[in-house]
Amino acid sequence: MGTTAELSFRTASEADVPAVVTLVESAYRGERSRAGWTTEADLLDGRRTGPDEVGAALADPAGRLLLAERDAELVACCRLVREAGRAGEPAAHFGMFAVRPDLQAAGVGRLMLAEAERVVREEWGARHLEMQVLTPRTSLIAWYERRGYVRTGRTVPFPYGDERFGVPRMAGLAFEVLVKRLP
Repeated sequence: MGTTAELSFRTASEADVPAVVTLVESAYRGERSRAGWTTEADLLDGRRTGPDEVGAALADPAGRLLLAERDAELVACCRLVREAGRAGEPAAHFGMFAVRPDLQAAGVGRLMLAEAERVVREEWGARHLEMQVLTPRTSLIAWYERRGYVRTGRTVPFPYGDERFGVPRMAGLAFEVLVKRLP
C-alpha cells in the first residue's frame, strides 16, 4: 500500500463491493452526482455499475480494482486490466474511475490516475494505458489530455439496449478511445 498526499491506495476485496458501487453511482448518476463535474446524469439514466460488475472485476485474474482512501474512507477507485498492447508492448486499460463528488476538482482524481499509471507501469510493465470516454464529455477528455492522454481517433459504440451500462437519454452516444504512452 502506498500513500500520496493524505491518500492511501490498496487493492479492493469482496468486502469493498458495496462501498465501490455506492461511490461509482454517486459520481455518475442521479442528483448526488451533480455535486461533482463528472456526472453523466444528463446523458444516461439507470445504474452505472452494480455488485455483479464489481464482483466480476474482482474475480478477473487480468485485472485489479484499485482504491484510494483518506482516513480509512473510500474516496476514489479505478479498474485496471492487463491487455496485449500494439506491437507486442504490454498495455493496460483504465476504467470504472470514480471520485467522491464533493472531492472532485480537489486533486484526488489526479492522484488516483497517477497511482494507476504507476501500478501498471511498475508492477505490470505496461507501456500504454488506454481508456474510453463518452464522446459528449469534452471537458473530461480535455482533463485527460492535460495529463498526457492522446485522442486516437477511434470510437467504440455505446451498448444501446444493455441497461448494465445505463439508459441513454440521447441517440448517437459512443466512447472515444484515449491512450497514454507510459515512460
